[in-house]
Amino acid sequence: MRVLQVLIAILFVALGMAFSALNADPVVIDLYFDRFTLSLGVVVLLAMLVGAILGGLAVLAGVVWPLQRQLRRSRSKASEPGAPAQEPLPPMHPPRS
Repeated sequence: MRVLQVLIAILFVALGMAFSALNADPVVIDLYFDRFTLSLGVVVLLAMLVGAILGGLAVLAGVVWPLQRQLRRSRSKASEPGAPAQEPLPPMHPPRS
């Protein structure tokens, strides 16, 4: 599995390098207080990287942290003396005919 991950990473790096080489046109980035020039490929790859990081943070804040909090609460309830081994399931309704 680790070898597959390394091969996929190498593939993405090679594709990124090819993309940057094919899009070498200069682009001026103006940040109001500073101005610099980068190639179009680098600008696009940086924008994609920033988007991936922000998307990962959104998933972390919206999914992972709430699930970790719920797991922590469940573990603390399970460690209390006299706590049931499993929470009771909600009642099932018979299927409609």
